[in-house]
Amino acid sequence: MSRIGKAPINIPQGVEINITKGNFVTVKGPKGELSQQVDPDLTLKIEDGVLTLERPTEQKRHKSMHGLYRSLIANMVEGVTNGFKKELELVGVGYRASNTGQLLELQLGYSHPIMFYIPDEVKVEAVMEKGKNPIVKLESIDKQLVGQVAAKIRAFRKPEPYKGKGVRFVGEEIRRKAGKTVAK
Repeated sequence: MSRIGKAPINIPQGVEINITKGNFVTVKGPKGELSQQVDPDLTLKIEDGVLTLERPTEQKRHKSMHGLYRSLIANMVEGVTNGFKKELELVGVGYRASNTGQLLELQLGYSHPIMFYIPDEVKVEAVMEKGKNPIVKLESIDKQLVGQVAAKIRAFRKPEPYKGKGVRFVGEEIRRKAGKTVAK
């Protein structure tokens, strides 16, 4: 059984957490500000630079909400101090990426380029070096948002198992299959 909810959250220097009526949590830090509505059954306490969450009962719902909101608040604290990064690699002949501001243009082997607008909260950078696969770098303070944007970009052309072409996360292992020629 998981004990994630019971783990305390250390509040680093320069991070300010405000808990308003109705369990609305706002986290301010050097990189920005994030807010989250927490389940009203849970109680939040800040003592000596440590935030703890407590649940009223041992019901399954209270246990799951305890772990969920503890993780969400911990991710908010991590985001406003360090931020989150995701890198996507475009593997394939003729695959290219470029961005102008928040508009990402991808050439993924289709007959047309894919234009994708990245939300303003996410910083995007397309890196194309000669002899290497193009890389799209995403950076934000919101872990959920940067993961969602990265997943949407990956969904435009998922890596296929035969040649490994497609959009993948940097360092992602693709399970490869042997083709028809192996059968002979």
